[in-house]
Amino acid sequence: MTLLALSFTLVFVLATMLVSVWQKLGLEKEIAVGTIRSAIQLLAIGYVLQYIFRTEQPSYLILMIMLMIGVAAWNAARRGPGMRGILWRIAAAILTTELLMMGILLGLGIIEPTPQYIIPLSGMTIGNAMVVSGLFVNQMRREVASSQGEIEVLLSLGATAAQSMQDVRKSAVKTVGLVQLPGMMTGMIVAGADPVEAVRYQILIVFSFTGSAAVTSMLLSILSYRLMLTKDLRLSRFCWISRS
Repeated sequence: MTLLALSFTLVFVLATMLVSVWQKLGLEKEIAVGTIRSAIQLLAIGYVLQYIFRTEQPSYLILMIMLMIGVAAWNAARRGPGMRGILWRIAAAILTTELLMMGILLGLGIIEPTPQYIIPLSGMTIGNAMVVSGLFVNQMRREVASSQGEIEVLLSLGATAAQSMQDVRKSAVKTVGLVQLPGMMTGMIVAGADPVEAVRYQILIVFSFTGSAAVTSMLLSILSYRLMLTKDLRLSRFCWISRS
């Protein structure tokens, strides 16, 4: 695609701005700023990836993946305000999921050990894990808020933290453990790939994301459930706030 052809896509942005003016929504500035910002960010990422693909330096590859994990963990952790330590727990869950998925894909020879394959698949895996983590934190808080009575009864009868939170964890994992994001089949076909090959990669993405989503939610449930309780085994303050 030439830059001239790409520039024609601004017609969609201009049409949106015109609708905003017509309906007096006042969104023209936000649309313009968002368009420029996203274009700059995507172009910058494209040049960075192009450099990494050409150099094939493992250190750059690792740095890129760690940066993606850090950003993903930070974004997901914002779903859990007041939960001390949730950031590193989410980061640990995403990192473990990434290592597991890449270990399987590379160890079994499913993909080639090159940045061209590792970075896009890692990006999709980490992005999926980020969404799952954010959803899990929200769902866990809701489950605890709706089950406060049961949890307190179990704790008063001498149940451990793990025992009192078992049903809540199970419910939260079931709710968000199968979240998936769209794959890459359409993009590959548009880029000229064989449709059958594109379908194979789509199947790879679907299976990988299903597994990574389940692993992420289960790991995060193990790492984070104790944050819902105080040291003396009472519900944390933010659990009571989330009830209202």
